[in-house]
Amino acid sequence: MGAKGLVSGVVALGLVAAGAFVADGFARGSAEETAADVLSQQLQVTGAPDVQIRGLLFLPQLLTGSLDDVRATAAGVTLEGVETTDVVVDAADVSLDAPYRVGTVRLEATVPTSSLQRVVAERAQMDVAVDGGVLRASGELFGIPLTAGLLPRVADGRLLVDVQEVTLGAGTLELDDLPGDVAERLVGIEVPLEGLPPGVLLEQAVVVPEGVRFTAGGTDVALEELP
Repeated sequence: MGAKGLVSGVVALGLVAAGAFVADGFARGSAEETAADVLSQQLQVTGAPDVQIRGLLFLPQLLTGSLDDVRATAAGVTLEGVETTDVVVDAADVSLDAPYRVGTVRLEATVPTSSLQRVVAERAQMDVAVDGGVLRASGELFGIPLTAGLLPRVADGRLLVDVQEVTLGAGTLELDDLPGDVAERLVGIEVPLEGLPPGVLLEQAVVVPEGVRFTAGGTDVALEELP
């Protein structure tokens, strides 16, 4: 084979490889759109969710019946009446054949201060705002300004908010010093997140400028049990 024939062969192989790459990309894009549609149907999603099937090539994953790495994002998702924002879901080893399962899944989302405000208001008539690394609830008690530092935590798969400090007027008080049932209403406030898929449990929660950012995870999660 002469130099011209060698060049022609290389060009031909390049065209075949490019065609295969385009076909792979088309199949990947179609699968991502389908997955986004399913998410919109199953969950109360704000805006259009975005799904990315990661990995160099998609078709080999399709042939093996399992996706190595999938990321889904959404501007917001409502979980049993509680609005969350900036939702990110990372899933690995996603099976494409029944029984449909996910090897590992990690979910992150933010409960904004507006959602926290509604939860706290059910227990105490106080406003909630972010103050550095804590939440600050403020209101009045017998006409005197009352503030309470609140810190989120996860216990037994539940998102709770605990009082760290209480200030009434110019003085700092212990919870036991508060009159009536005020202390009881400020302890163990639960932010209900029952809308998480079965097998996906809360792991941690931290205060962020927008509210409370929580992380949930699970292993060997059954897709057919998704809401």
